[in-house]
Amino acid sequence: MKKFLMILGIIVGLFVISIGGYAYYLYDSTKDAVNEMHEKVETDQPKPTVTGNEEDLKPISIMLLGVDEREGDSGRSDTMMVIAVNPKEDKMLMFNIPRDTRTEIIGKGIDDKINHAYAFGGTQMAMDTVENFLDTSIDYYVKVNMESFRDVVNAVGGVEVNNPFAFSDGGYSFPKGYQELNGKEALAYSRMRYQDPKGDLGRNDRQRQVITSIIDKGARVSSITKFDNIIDILSENVKTNMTFQEMKDIQKNYKNARHNIQSTEIKSSGKMISGTYFGIVDDTEKERVQNLLKEYLK
Repeated sequence: MKKFLMILGIIVGLFVISIGGYAYYLYDSTKDAVNEMHEKVETDQPKPTVTGNEEDLKPISIMLLGVDEREGDSGRSDTMMVIAVNPKEDKMLMFNIPRDTRTEIIGKGIDDKINHAYAFGGTQMAMDTVENFLDTSIDYYVKVNMESFRDVVNAVGGVEVNNPFAFSDGGYSFPKGYQELNGKEALAYSRMRYQDPKGDLGRNDRQRQVITSIIDKGARVSSITKFDNIIDILSENVKTNMTFQEMKDIQKNYKNARHNIQSTEIKSSGKMISGTYFGIVDDTEKERVQNLLKEYLK
């Protein structure tokens, strides 16, 4: 689903925006853009150390929100993704939280679909709800508006994917195997669900392929073809509680983890409750994901 894909803009924000070695005017304009992006939320614990010697660095967790916000609308977080990065072992965990997952909405006092938390109470309620669901504190969040996606992909020179089977969708054809996609193609590639025998799980696989490519290309300065454009795109479409300095430190000290990314899926069973479809995650599956996440964050 295309609303999910705005997450990619933030990956650029995390691993590209703050790459050093540019002329001062680029540094200065980037800093101004990040200041526009900054938005505070309350967290359960102080932010971890992301600068200093290797032995001082702490693992970090990041919640990525892909939202559809329009004028006069509170918006919806149709995609939630969690990333855990361990700098000492140079490894990264990445997984989607299915949007239909039934859970307690923290601050609302009801059980509902997890993606409704954002509509009810914005970023703060979404973060609190995800922390409760995962039994783990979230250090950083990045919220990206869907409108920026295609421009972000084009700004990093496209994305590289390995398509498991041939299909056509959104007016585009995708052969089996490795290929490079521009912004519009990547959007269609990641949206397709109904032709995939794995359904939402298959779509999530393709979404993570695109994100992984963005991380990899974003970490290479030479891949940025429209740096000035990407600054404008991100400043208008991204909100985060990361400071400019934290972005620089994360890019410098955590980027090698992109070479060792593990993905997992949260498995759920569909159930109709009072006429509404929910994804039910049983206690055993929830505990599995919680323990895996804590393994990366210890």
